[in-house]
Amino acid sequence: MFAISLGDGAELRPLEPWRAEEFLAHMERGRDFIGAHMELPDLAADLDSARSYLQLYADKAASDTGRLYGIWLDGTLVGGVSFPKFDAAAGTCEAGCWLEPAATGRGLVGRAARLIIDWAFNERGIHRVQWLVSPNNTPSINVAKRLGMTREGVLRETYLYRDVRHDAEVWSVLAPEWQALGS
Repeated sequence: MFAISLGDGAELRPLEPWRAEEFLAHMERGRDFIGAHMELPDLAADLDSARSYLQLYADKAASDTGRLYGIWLDGTLVGGVSFPKFDAAAGTCEAGCWLEPAATGRGLVGRAARLIIDWAFNERGIHRVQWLVSPNNTPSINVAKRLGMTREGVLRETYLYRDVRHDAEVWSVLAPEWQALGS
């Protein structure tokens, strides 16, 4: 489809069902690291579940309720950004990210997130983008800060993951704030 350069040999591309094998290999490389804060590796445990997960997002894209993009570094899938929830009529969406350990510390997630958030505001007329993150996920919190998001609070024990209740911090940025940042 398309590839957008993120610089330094990295690209952002749609992550589609036909890439299930590549996606599963990526999950295998980052399973423990990614799984420390999110259920994605559990949802892509084998080829069938990886394909189903990617198909879920293909269906969301078709119905304009979500999007999924991969980050490739030197031709290898190393992470991604997404809109798990996207409601253009309401003017709200949720953005998210993940990255395998070998690709951390390069600013890839921040550059990719900035691109998709900019698209949401400027092309789709979204008013509010929120970012839900584990309070223990310092790198993701730092991305939210660098994106100019405001911490709104904590949803206490809001989701069950691996039989344990977890908190989620809520961060957001509004369209006027995004424009003021010059993002």
